[in-house]
Amino acid sequence: MHLAPFLAAPARRSYPRQVLPVALSLTTGDVILIVVLVAIPISLATFVLGAGNALKQVGKGQFAVEYDNDLPQRITDSSGASSGQAREAEIRQMLEAKAYRQRARGDAPLDVEAELGRLLLEERQAGSVGVDRGLVEEVRQLVVARNERRVRQGKEPLDVDEEVERQLRELENLGQ
Repeated sequence: MHLAPFLAAPARRSYPRQVLPVALSLTTGDVILIVVLVAIPISLATFVLGAGNALKQVGKGQFAVEYDNDLPQRITDSSGASSGQAREAEIRQMLEAKAYRQRARGDAPLDVEAELGRLLLEERQAGSVGVDRGLVEEVRQLVVARNERRVRQGKEPLDVDEEVERQLRELENLGQ
């Protein structure tokens, strides 16, 4: 039996001829530090480029609460002339309901027509009393300035009081 092949020194494996000296000198802490320092700018760039749209979508969706400014357009009453008639009809309905309740309790019922006339007369007499005096003055200043521009342009000036009332009516109807 030949023991020579078993007793001979094992053959050496050949490694790549050149191993990077930097790779051999790095410790585990150095590798972690390098990975973190490389990951931070990449994550910041990803956040800046992609998160803007994602942040705008937070809170949106099927069950999100929509506020007035989120809605595409407001629903407004386009019939400004009939709004006075509609208001009068609503006031009449409320007064009739009040009179019905009083009659059902056994009290003396309310005269609907007399009360309606009184309420509408008070409303007309009050006019712009409920309007803020500062707002009226500010609108008046704007109308005066507009009239000065119109005169410089050679146009006829507007009646200040009528224009103030018109603009206040428009401002009053903005909230509806």
